[in-house]
Amino acid sequence: MRYWLMKTEPDTFSWQNLLRDGVATWDGVRNYTARNNMRAMERGDRVLIYHSNIGKEAVGIAQVVETAFQDPTTEDLRWSAVKVAPVMALRQPVTLQTMREEHAKGGPLAEIKLIRENRLSVIPLTDGEWQHLLQLADTPEPA
Repeated sequence: MRYWLMKTEPDTFSWQNLLRDGVATWDGVRNYTARNNMRAMERGDRVLIYHSNIGKEAVGIAQVVETAFQDPTTEDLRWSAVKVAPVMALRQPVTLQTMREEHAKGGPLAEIKLIRENRLSVIPLTDGEWQHLLQLADTPEPA
């Protein structure tokens, strides 16, 4: 299993929307690195859902339920989408400020791409980053 962080603007599509819908197509990504990250996803991979712009915090855990397919929002074959489903809300959201502070300490989040490559909307997380973020969220690893 691999771990990812996916950004969404909550005024467009939020964690609450994912909970309501049950499964969502993650589409509209127009960055090659983010697209390649989505193409690397496998069924069952875990995803940290991060609200960007408003809130700027990780709020929930989802999982990949369908791997990369043609993005339905465009006919351009260069772009892909995946489907994700909610697993659980984080007990305590993890803010961008907290992640920056942890990044500055040089610990498990020293290399997190959310800080280093902040324009990416789909970011891989290492096992250590994932575990530390769950610790900060006071959330156990989902079964």
